[in-house]
Amino acid sequence: MFKILRRLVILLLILLIGYQLYHTHQNVKNVMKYENLVSKTLDRNNSTTNVDLVLAIIYTETRGNSLDVMQSSESVDGATNTITDSQTSIKHGVNLLSENISAANEAGVDVWTAVQAYNFGSAYIDYVAKHGGVNTIALAKVYSRDIVAPSLGNTSGETYFYYHPLALISGGKLYKNGGNIYYSREVQFNLYLMKLMNLF
Repeated sequence: MFKILRRLVILLLILLIGYQLYHTHQNVKNVMKYENLVSKTLDRNNSTTNVDLVLAIIYTETRGNSLDVMQSSESVDGATNTITDSQTSIKHGVNLLSENISAANEAGVDVWTAVQAYNFGSAYIDYVAKHGGVNTIALAKVYSRDIVAPSLGNTSGETYFYYHPLALISGGKLYKNGGNIYYSREVQFNLYLMKLMNLF
């Protein structure tokens, strides 16, 4: 009886992993549909920003399953979901990311600070420049708690549990209205995940 139960559990785990891999592969394929549009947008802007990095941001933001694929509405007018087509979303998202990367280069900070600033806002670049020059989860956590969350109404330090593997390793909590302190790590992980999935 125990052997049958163990085999059943193993079979269920294999099926679950298989489903997750299939689902991830489908999401990657969905995001890759935007590769040409991203490339053309970068060319039009004379941007040296990496196409794969932009695609990893799309994967992180929406898996390509939204009209505002880069969730760039907030950076345009401060409201969510006001952009209703992928071309406009990518145009504004690429502009913001490119500006962040240029600002990060000028400030002498790492590129992942620019990526984290896509979530936190560009002021994070100057903050990192004044606090060591390298984006870290510890630094992002302090910025989220002390700057982002209070500016959006969370003055009590209220947190919530964030169910993501990269977050679980580091405690799994985010500050309400404080952005995502793990954002740049997720983009970095998704960059490699997409490269791996594109091999199949």
